[in-house]
Amino acid sequence: MTQQGAALQNYNNELVKCEQRELKVKGGGSASGRPTREDARNASRAPLCGLSRVVLVGVRSSRDPSHSSVFPPSLGIEELCQKREELCRQIQQEEDEKQRLQNEVRQLTEKLARVNENLARKIASRNEFDRTIAETEAAYLKILESSQTLLSVLKREAGNLTKATASDQKTSGGKDS
Repeated sequence: MTQQGAALQNYNNELVKCEQRELKVKGGGSASGRPTREDARNASRAPLCGLSRVVLVGVRSSRDPSHSSVFPPSLGIEELCQKREELCRQIQQEEDEKQRLQNEVRQLTEKLARVNENLARKIASRNEFDRTIAETEAAYLKILESSQTLLSVLKREAGNLTKATASDQKTSGGKDS
């Protein structure tokens, strides 16, 4: 038990050094350089990897008697802090990437909506052109059909006039002779 207490005290001292170093990086701490309660509260509320999580990694659960030491023997507090900092960097990078991808998705969604609106307008215009062309072709066919009918009537009437004129000339030509 005393060995565990001594090991815990050593790790606690290393943790304080790690916290001080981290607080210097973040700009926190008291004038003496030791972390304040306010720093501890802020660290536990930190969005990424709060200091309280480091402490929880090394604390031995009283319900799990299989652990014989407070921390794994191969990992010191400094190594844990370094691993935590690296993990925090990776998390930040992935969150940045996630934010970038979400922005891209939002921009592409907006662009897709604009393209769909333009496409719908153009399809409606094309359908209007198709309708106008079909109506124009139908009117042209009616005009063509009427023209052909008129031409046939004219030919027939011209033939009738020619016959009538020829028969008039025959009848009037016989009187003149």
